Amino acid sequence: MTSDKDREEESMTNDSALVMSIGTGDKKNKKAQKAFEKLVERHKKTAYRVALGMVGNKDDAFDISQEAFLRVYKSANTFDKSQPFLPWFYTIIANLCRTWLRRRTTHDYRMVDVDDASYLLVSDDNPEEAMIKKQQAAGLREALMELSFADREIVVLQHFRNLSYDEIATMLDIPRGTVMSRLYYARKRLAKLMRQNDE
Repeated sequence: MTSDKDREEESMTNDSALVMSIGTGDKKNKKAQKAFEKLVERHKKTAYRVALGMVGNKDDAFDISQEAFLRVYKSANTFDKSQPFLPWFYTIIANLCRTWLRRRTTHDYRMVDVDDASYLLVSDDNPEEAMIKKQQAAGLREALMELSFADREIVVLQHFRNLSYDEIATMLDIPRGTVMSRLYYARKRLAKLMRQNDE
């Protein structure tokens, strides 16, 4: 026989249920707080890494990811439970990144530290390989930050978050063919920038 506790834990297994628990409950309610904590724990690394790929430095990426979760918390009651959570959450992160980039007064190439393996999802199993990839991150970071936001986001989502074409299409609410086309041209522009920066 399923207990109330078992049913509650089962309802916490998917993101939409977690957001609904936050949105429909009193924010001081333990169930709402528990749901929010679980959602943050589940997606904090992804949120940070996506923001890092978009804005280019760790401190701002951390601040943006924190603000994104606060917005989820405050607007959870507006979430459409018939829609998947991640595209909604990504839209929040992307909008915050765009706002941050518009407010930035100087073109800033603050790099990802070479010791921060999270950006390229580098494994530490092979220290020599990891170091080479980390060193390549600086040049890649500069080239990425020269791309338009649209080009940057498609490259980050596909190459650094390992999302499929279908997942990106859902995330950005565009056709799969548009994802493939945008990615093709974004890669070409990125490769050209990296060659120019190496000269």
